[in-house]
Amino acid sequence: MNYDQLLTTAYTALLETKGEDLVILDLKELTVITDYFVLVTGRNPNHLKALADAVQEKLTIQDLIPSRKEGDEKTRWILLDYGFMVIHLLGQDEREFYRLEELWHGAKRLTPTIA
Repeated sequence: MNYDQLLTTAYTALLETKGEDLVILDLKELTVITDYFVLVTGRNPNHLKALADAVQEKLTIQDLIPSRKEGDEKTRWILLDYGFMVIHLLGQDEREFYRLEELWHGAKRLTPTIA
């Protein structure tokens, strides 16, 4: 499976679980740490856990497991590192405070085509 398909799988899982303000940033031209950031906001700790569980379940079906997982629903920032893609699941206050989109303002924003 190629990266575009895996990004679409992650994006779809987060949409289906009602993730808010979903953004994919293409970082390939800006850094070597990863190719993509996927940012999504959860309404509350339970929603953040549901988002993390849903995306991990869908990607595990594609034989992809995170090499690193940090945070949990109590910290209101969950990071799932898949190497080429890092998924940030944040509470609303955390998303507004850290403003990752502004930090990576030079990144292209992507929207996968969902069939």
